[in-house]
Amino acid sequence: MHGVARNFFTLAILYAVCGMALGLHMSITHDHSQMPVHAHAMVAGWLMSAVFAFFYHLVPTAGSSRLAMVHFWLTAVSGLMLIVGLYFLLAGNTAIEPVVAIGSLVFYAGILLFAFIALTSMRKPVR
Repeated sequence: MHGVARNFFTLAILYAVCGMALGLHMSITHDHSQMPVHAHAMVAGWLMSAVFAFFYHLVPTAGSSRLAMVHFWLTAVSGLMLIVGLYFLLAGNTAIEPVVAIGSLVFYAGILLFAFIALTSMRKPVR
């Protein structure tokens, strides 16, 4: 695994470790108030980043494009904003809500970019 595929898979592993640690913490403390953060880390972070990694690994021409790297950085930065911001928002810091909103919108922009990359790469003829 190389390039953007490796970047996404590394990001997926980091999300998995952090998401599972938060899940264990919630279980041990019997405080499940951060369940939405755990769910976002595991689904939007671990699962989606792993899917992106495998797509770019299986379709190396898509992974070698400049847009793929833009997709990675959009996802990495906005995902961090979303997860960390959501953690503090659910802890009662309502002033952080604009960060969560921006993170969510940019994360969605990353998904739209991925859809464009994936759909256009699947339309190209196989050689």
